[in-house]
Amino acid sequence: MENQTRKWWLVDARDQILGRLASNIATILMGKSKPTYSPHLDEGDFVVVVNADKIRLTGKKAEAKVYYHHTFYPGGLKEVPFKSMLERHPDRILYLAVKNMLPKNKLRIRRLKRLKLYASALHPHKAQKPLPLEIGGT
Repeated sequence: MENQTRKWWLVDARDQILGRLASNIATILMGKSKPTYSPHLDEGDFVVVVNADKIRLTGKKAEAKVYYHHTFYPGGLKEVPFKSMLERHPDRILYLAVKNMLPKNKLRIRRLKRLKLYASALHPHKAQKPLPLEIGGT
């Protein structure tokens, strides 16, 4: 499996729904769209996502969604609302969604390294010639 060729895909996240986009990206990272898919092998492709700051949520989730993390100190539970996360780290929203949709095993870190997220339309992966990937659900 060392000599496998991985494709590069370019996804435009403009006006895409967060959950649907994240599940499609997770499928590509796992390699489930390939006929040679095997759960214990890492056969997925690279995914470059541009315009991550233009992602949207349905309903009232934009006001209600909160991200939590703990500092491991007493009283260290931190809350970050979706709106402020979108302003500060727009790529982290999609990263966390894809991370939670991948299987929780030893391959998850390796698969996430193949996910390249950018808040703007510019990316440094032009030399890899990523193919545009159309994901429905707008």
